[in-house]
Amino acid sequence: MRPEPTIADEPGEYGLVITCEHGGNRIPEPYQAYFQGYQALLDSHRGFDPGALLMAKALAKAFSAPLVTSTVSRLLVDLNRSPGHPNLHFISIQNAPAKVREQIVRHYYRPYRTQVDSLIRQSLVEHSQVIHLASHSFTPELDGKLRNADIGLLYNPARAGEAAFCKCWKASLRACAPELRVRRNYPYAGKADGQTRWFRQRLAADAYLGIELEINQKHILAAGRHWSDLRQKIVVSLQQTLARYFAHPGVIQ
Repeated sequence: MRPEPTIADEPGEYGLVITCEHGGNRIPEPYQAYFQGYQALLDSHRGFDPGALLMAKALAKAFSAPLVTSTVSRLLVDLNRSPGHPNLHFISIQNAPAKVREQIVRHYYRPYRTQVDSLIRQSLVEHSQVIHLASHSFTPELDGKLRNADIGLLYNPARAGEAAFCKCWKASLRACAPELRVRRNYPYAGKADGQTRWFRQRLAADAYLGIELEINQKHILAAGRHWSDLRQKIVVSLQQTLARYFAHPGVIQ
């Protein structure tokens, strides 16, 4: 169940909306037969983004921001893909009857995307700009290749506001956690297909900033207080970034 969205009480120059598209690996009962024998895949990074939901909740709580999440596996339907994308569904769902895919999209994909769209547009009624922050995580190794980053900040380099915001956030993260390697548009390109690109195509650059936070799952799987400490550092770094960015919007030296 998705929590009811809440809006920060104090009006300001910007609104913040937090989302988590890959928060769990749940397969609803009507579709479980399509995933028989695939439990290991569902439990892997292919099935969901470990830690992303907890990070999203921490951000939403810290900033009293509206939060939209899903715990349905991305293998059933990937909420961060556009309709018609070849990886919108796992192969077993791709091979299912068309009415099954239509039902999945109707029950899970459209309600999620509609709720995010509604919150972003509501925020733009109340504020001059909205920052949409999507929480994700990435596997430390893919196809035998190690990912050499701890945190990735994804954005579209052609959008000056997004570029300036991520430059500022990277600097804040470096100050809060100098031991971490923070990279921009890594391990994925921020302008690739996804929910943020969908909004960029519909909202002006000075009104909408779409940022995807990517955390290396090695930190999420670490023992002890490491993961909780990292979440707090990310929250503090974002607080500093918002204060600095909106003191000099779009102009970060």
